[in-house]
Amino acid sequence: MVRWGEDKLQAALDFACGEGGADCHSIQHGATCYNPNSLVAHASFAFNSYYQKKARAGGSCYFGGAAYVVTQPPRFGSCEFPTGS
Repeated sequence: MVRWGEDKLQAALDFACGEGGADCHSIQHGATCYNPNSLVAHASFAFNSYYQKKARAGGSCYFGGAAYVVTQPPRFGSCEFPTGS
């Protein structure tokens, strides 16, 4: 059973990778940032990509309260998130 929060997170991920225009190639199966293969990890990558694409505009990382701005460059293992710099 999928929790309500997971549904909203999946919808936000779908938006970011779809009409939002985030570059989600790196979280596709077999790509550098696919692992960990979790909704939270993939959403984090996609939200960051969307935020960078929107030139770090205020409000572009909200995603219904599912995302927030961090001060260190985000990464996990060999996966480095885009930083826009």
